[in-house]
Amino acid sequence: MTVSGAARIAGVLGWPVRHSRSPLMHNYWLRRHRIDGAYVPLAVAPDDFAAALRCLGRLGFVGANVTVPHKRAALAAVDEADDGARRIGAVNTIMVRESGALHGSNTDGHGFIASLAAGAPAWRRAAPAVVVGAGGAARAVVAALADAGVPETRLVNRSPGRAGRLASELGAEGLAVVDWGERGRALEGAGLLVNATAAGLEGAGPLDLDLAHLPLEAVVTDLVYDPLVTPLLAAARARGNPTVDGLGMLIHQAIPGFAAWFGVEPKATAALRRLLERDLAR
Repeated sequence: MTVSGAARIAGVLGWPVRHSRSPLMHNYWLRRHRIDGAYVPLAVAPDDFAAALRCLGRLGFVGANVTVPHKRAALAAVDEADDGARRIGAVNTIMVRESGALHGSNTDGHGFIASLAAGAPAWRRAAPAVVVGAGGAARAVVAALADAGVPETRLVNRSPGRAGRLASELGAEGLAVVDWGERGRALEGAGLLVNATAAGLEGAGPLDLDLAHLPLEAVVTDLVYDPLVTPLLAAARARGNPTVDGLGMLIHQAIPGFAAWFGVEPKATAALRRLLERDLAR
């Protein structure tokens, strides 16, 4: 990796941001493609976020990723956003135009579907999907499933009001809100189960969900990637369900941004995955 006075610089804004594996991943690609550039972590408090975003162009950045808790604030702060970001209500990838204007997009849905296709290419799109959660990640997943042709998505969340708002705002065909008390029954006949909550994250409790009603051929995927094998994935594997961990989504959602900033479309290789797995293991 070369970093000269003409280097193209991008980064990730979050609070906190030290947990992000995006710098490791993007700098790996920069070295791999011998690009004069760098990708840096930017710890920005919520109160400073809008002002920090406006400084990107002045500091010579070509773009940035946005992570928790700034994705919704980024949509309001950019000068323009594509249809996908407006539909989801959040921005995770920003391109700095030559004029200095900030263009926002959301690649989370793309990353989710690409990860699912790579990790479980035989997943049944014609069967219902169950998505647990109603936050920003769930919004991206629900929209992506609708675009992928999934005829029915059952949305499960502890707060029915939040799930109802998500369903109303997205207006996706075949989207139904299921009461938390019926979450086990919601798994009947499903072809896909997605955990889009923080349950299972290192230091958090496991997802409170009994898989007894889930068909054995249904794919179970967790957006959490630290730990790589969450309690949900461990339980699914133990009963014989195919599983997809959250690392693939992290990798695939990053590809469009890297291509836009640095002019090369990187690959989701086994070598990159091994690098990230080793870092997670530490």
